[in-house]
Amino acid sequence: MLQKLTIQNYALIDNLEINFDKGLNILTGETGAGKSIILGALSLILGQRAESRYFFNQQKKCVIEGSFRIANFHLNTFFEDNDLDYEGETVLRREISADGKSRAFVNDTPVNLTTLKQLGEKLIDIHSQHATYEINDPEFQLLVIDGVAGHHDLLSGYQTKYRAYKKSLAAVQQLIEQNDKAKADLDYYQFQFDELEKAGIAADEQESLERELATLNNAEEIKRNLLGAHYLMHEGETSAIIQLREAGQQLSTIEQYNPDVEDLHERLKSTLIELKDIAAELENIEQRTFTNEARAEEVNTRLSLLYNLQKKHRVNSNTELLEIQNDLSDKIQQAVFGDEAVEKLQKQIAADKQELEGIAAGLSANRKKAIPLIQEKVLANLSEMGMPNSVLQIEQTSLQDLARNGADAIRFMFSANKGHALADMSKVASGGELSRLMLSIKSIIAEYTALPTIIFDEIDTGVSGEVANKVGQVMERLSQNLQVITITHLPQIAGKGKSHYFVYKDDTGSTTYTRMKKLDDKERVLEIAKMLSGDNPGESALQNARELLSI
Repeated sequence: MLQKLTIQNYALIDNLEINFDKGLNILTGETGAGKSIILGALSLILGQRAESRYFFNQQKKCVIEGSFRIANFHLNTFFEDNDLDYEGETVLRREISADGKSRAFVNDTPVNLTTLKQLGEKLIDIHSQHATYEINDPEFQLLVIDGVAGHHDLLSGYQTKYRAYKKSLAAVQQLIEQNDKAKADLDYYQFQFDELEKAGIAADEQESLERELATLNNAEEIKRNLLGAHYLMHEGETSAIIQLREAGQQLSTIEQYNPDVEDLHERLKSTLIELKDIAAELENIEQRTFTNEARAEEVNTRLSLLYNLQKKHRVNSNTELLEIQNDLSDKIQQAVFGDEAVEKLQKQIAADKQELEGIAAGLSANRKKAIPLIQEKVLANLSEMGMPNSVLQIEQTSLQDLARNGADAIRFMFSANKGHALADMSKVASGGELSRLMLSIKSIIAEYTALPTIIFDEIDTGVSGEVANKVGQVMERLSQNLQVITITHLPQIAGKGKSHYFVYKDDTGSTTYTRMKKLDDKERVLEIAKMLSGDNPGESALQNARELLSI
């Protein structure tokens, strides 16, 4: 339910805070006082577009904030899917700057307008006299029947399985297309695969061959430099090893006199050992290095093969060639064995469809049982609200194939007057009749399922007298199951409210403001008396108002 609405800098409102109650909340006021302004502000946190020209002060931003109690609406999944923090008391906020830029928040987390609108639609349903498209929407009509049928868990399970079923249908179609392509290209894939397989590619082969080829092509220079380095280190009369050995002998004669020299001598001996090892390793490498034109030609041929394969397949490494080889192997396997995979998946799809058809049959049976109850209750409500000759017929037909909500097509056929043929509701009912029909339907839904806050914007237009009183009674019953906010000009309906808010213009200063206040019992009597007889109600009007309020 909507607990609090705060409006800053919108139209004729500079700053307004409204706390709403449970049950039936009544909004009254003179035409033009600003009731529609409040609805306009509320629509902004429901994701509607905004224009800065509607700002009270063009230099300041507009801020609309609504606080909602949402614990009974099972919205945890919505919050998880949209990465939002779930709170039992959730705040929707919209900020529009003077330059038209807009920001939206849910519990202080920024969201886009689409997300705000999706959440807003789950929290508030604004219904005006002319907003009749919903009642003709097959989705809404099916929602009515499912709500009364009370098979939420069965329907939810069906929808989960149906989504998986549709994914499987798409998957098998894609697999069939891939199979057809694989079969058409099998010879080409096989040729490429055989070529790569024959090449016997190893992932790290190229780098090793390139290093070997570099050694073979530069063998003479390598041997020459290795021999030179070995000579300088080990064989020459002034070789490094001979000089270090002599330096060690010099140190050995004095190390007994100075401990520091002894340490340095030990380090020198270690260095001499390391140099001998290096010299020996240089000699070994030199002896293993030799010119081999045949091997160089062999390595060159192998590298040319690898380079050509990489160029052909537009890659830069053997690892990528191996990935292509594996991919070709998969495509060949698909071409050869793909039909078996398709057949297996098709059998699973057939089993899933059979299971779905069984669940859909259960849904259809539940809906069939609910339809007479809905027709009976709707017509009883309409008769109470001054439409005793109404006829409602709900048609249930079977679809040719399964759909998201089962296998049923639902159509509401209606006639508001005796002797008139049944037709789609928008074609046979006036705005006021459709409003009463919608009120009747939603009052029934509210008995069976949790609905968002409903706001009725003068849907009582065109009724009066005892009919208005009956409409008020239906609203009162509806408000026992959910929060109802209604804008009305009828005292019979205003008297049914649990809470009564008065919207008015404040012209006392230099600027006109729209204000709103909650009326106490005494103020309600006076306001309803004015609705009955004008600005200066007499005692009879006041007494009539007390009777409407049961005071």
